[in-house]
Amino acid sequence: MRSARFVLAATVCFALSAATRATAAESSLDYDYYKNEVEPIFVKKRPDHARCFVCHTESNNAFRLQKMSDAKAHKWTEEESRKNFALASALVTPGNPDKSHLLMYPLAPEAGGSIYHSGGRQFDTKKDPDWQKMAAWVNGAKLRK
Repeated sequence: MRSARFVLAATVCFALSAATRATAAESSLDYDYYKNEVEPIFVKKRPDHARCFVCHTESNNAFRLQKMSDAKAHKWTEEESRKNFALASALVTPGNPDKSHLLMYPLAPEAGGSIYHSGGRQFDTKKDPDWQKMAAWVNGAKLRK
């Protein structure tokens, strides 16, 4: 009984901590930049790879994108994009792309990325323009209006 209470308390503390981190990350990251520069990367066809959303829409992992209401157009609604933004924000460390899971998992290990992304290496190098856009977002880039 005592161990069950401990596990429950630990789970609640972890969930609250994660929610606090996600909220803090969201507040320092620009939604408009994300929606216009980063989110399109998730639907972009890359040679020899599935599009990110194909695996990450119905996945059972930390990066689970919203199912698109308009899948034929490959576009998320505003509400879906906001949910994706909150999720992506929780997977980055603002100001530090190298400590951001969203950037390091799909990066080739030879370029400093994680060995744990089972979806292949979407980015061979940090010089990839799409990786650079994601890194710019993590570093605080704002959409120019």
